[in-house]
Amino acid sequence: MAGDDARLIDRFLEMMAAERGAAANTIAAYRRDLEQASEALAGGLTQAGEAGLALLDHDWRTLASSTVARKSSALRGFFVFLEDEGLAAGSTSNAPKTLPRPRLQRPLPKILSHDDIARLFTLAEERASSPEARPADLRLLALIELLYGSGLRATELVSLPRAAASVGRPLLAITGKGDKQRLVPISGRARDALARWLAVSTQETRWLFPSRTGHISRIRLYQLIKAFAASAGIDPARVSPHVLRHAFATHLLEGGADLRTLQTFLGHADIATTQIYTHVDSKRLVELVNRRHPLAQMNLADRQRHG
Repeated sequence: MAGDDARLIDRFLEMMAAERGAAANTIAAYRRDLEQASEALAGGLTQAGEAGLALLDHDWRTLASSTVARKSSALRGFFVFLEDEGLAAGSTSNAPKTLPRPRLQRPLPKILSHDDIARLFTLAEERASSPEARPADLRLLALIELLYGSGLRATELVSLPRAAASVGRPLLAITGKGDKQRLVPISGRARDALARWLAVSTQETRWLFPSRTGHISRIRLYQLIKAFAASAGIDPARVSPHVLRHAFATHLLEGGADLRTLQTFLGHADIATTQIYTHVDSKRLVELVNRRHPLAQMNLADRQRHG
């Protein structure tokens, strides 16, 4: 990667972190996308013209539309930054308009049924309660209790500090995307699972779920969840930490939670993100409108009056 590209990418990412409060994962993804684009253009990203952007577009054709959207967003932000700072070459001045803007359709979340959840938790509890239970069994129970019981993101879960598990505390203070904080409920079951885990987790560390080098990674969490799903007789392709978070949201909505409450629990900045869950419970929502809407009550009164 040419010196100009590397230096200006660093400056752009410093701005993203300092002025926009971009999360570490976002910074890492943008750095990867920008460095890969620079390598594809032989270190000429800051000088990229129409031909260079066409080359990138060709290289991206086999990628998923969501990946193209992220790469496009990274490059668009980078070129706008160069323009704002007076660093853009003439050939890149129209780059933000030239980059592809794939039309995304938000995928529907994978769904786990109540029976699926019951199978997972039955096996987890059996293993944790066995006389031969290992610390890993107690840790796994605590992990899935928090994924399904509190709807945490994988990153939020693995990076929980040990102090988050204070005995008797009904809420967890979570630092989510963009370092935004929120409070999420922690059930009695989850508190019990955490207490059992802490009783065998004697390692002196600041992390609730430590590893040899810090806390367990998101990748390790995914591996644990998928291996456990297979043990419970559920296709591992259907289960992940994010799917358990989806199950938390879906089943809360089925139980009568409103979208605003769900938005708060999930840490969504925009309620439009939360609204994706309404598709899984459309029948209940239609019945709710038919039963509770004022016009429905008027129709009922009319029928009773003329019956």
